Amino acid sequence: MRIAEASEACGLSAHTIRFYEKSGMLPEIERGPDGHRRFTPRLIEWLTLLYWLRETGMSLKQMRRFTTLAKAGDTGIAERRKILADHADTLKAKRAKLEKCEDILAIKIASYGPDTKEDDP
Repeated sequence: MRIAEASEACGLSAHTIRFYEKSGMLPEIERGPDGHRRFTPRLIEWLTLLYWLRETGMSLKQMRRFTTLAKAGDTGIAERRKILADHADTLKAKRAKLEKCEDILAIKIASYGPDTKEDDP
């Protein structure tokens, strides 16, 4: 599969895929006789993971550390697990904060009745 198809499959732009490759965050990508990258299903899974890590707010620094550990093999599993667990905790905290914001908005929305004046905060 070529980069355009990989991009569509994983949700990342071709530009971002190239950036991740140049940053060393991807395993070696084989090239065909024409010099174009050839993406395997395993690489698509990897790119999809990177998409979701970034989409959920993981920093590039954390992503680089995670991918470096993954390339090192089994020796980095415990630290990779910790990186993902810490990120999951961060997402839980963000979710709780968003739920609080939603509750406050719901209260404010409910406070507006048909006789509410335009200048009420």
